[in-house]
Amino acid sequence: MKPKRTILCVDDNEQSLSIRKVMLETRGYRVLAYTDAQLALERFGQGGVDLVLTDLIMPGIDGSKLIEGVKDLSPETPAILLSGKVKVYERDSGADVFLAKGMYAPAELLERIRLLLVRKRGPKRAHPRVQPQSPPRHIASA
Repeated sequence: MKPKRTILCVDDNEQSLSIRKVMLETRGYRVLAYTDAQLALERFGQGGVDLVLTDLIMPGIDGSKLIEGVKDLSPETPAILLSGKVKVYERDSGADVFLAKGMYAPAELLERIRLLLVRKRGPKRAHPRVQPQSPPRHIASA
């Protein structure tokens, strides 16, 4: 059995966070859920997180600042930013993917997560192929 991938999920709306947590856990992910971005960033610093999924508008540290902190610690960790305010995304957030709340289906979010995790892991290593040996050649005698 392959190890579960760990997703750090951050949203100040506890109901939204709970729904996303259940959706991800039923798909086999391990979810670290936080309503406070500062605490989430501290947890990220402990390691073991494969992907960050965060809301944009939150008190204190917003989602783009959280992603900035994540990328400072681990530039290769993929991050998805969710927001109900599409206009806010016009500024650079550092997120790998931006999804407007209410404008995507849960299946789309799951597929984006899957693709980002595959990309992070990189292509599967090809096993060295064993070249078939050619049969010995017989030299016809004259």
